[in-house]
Amino acid sequence: MKRSLLAAVVAATMLLTACGGDGRMNVQDSCKYLTGDTFKPTGTQLQQAKQIADHYADLAKKVDPSIAGFIQSMADLEKKVADSATGVAGADQQKQLGDALNSIGKVCGG
Repeated sequence: MKRSLLAAVVAATMLLTACGGDGRMNVQDSCKYLTGDTFKPTGTQLQQAKQIADHYADLAKKVDPSIAGFIQSMADLEKKVADSATGVAGADQQKQLGDALNSIGKVCGG
């Protein structure tokens, strides 16, 4: 009996806080958070690409799953850029990054 009461309390708490069991933000909070993100990488092109990849990977762990996949794909692309000789995204990578940003914009209602 105590176990089912505890489960009901936990479920109600999760609904009230609008977060899933993994602690991610809901879509609305995710979009608001992304809009206010002011991350600015520093250093060389390679260093910046690495910082951006890490930043995107961290964001993907925080935001709603409907957005996280797009951000994780951006992190993976930036990691490839960081692993390149120049640290500069090619035309195809830039298109993929743009497509991911557009997809996030659609989820966020923009």
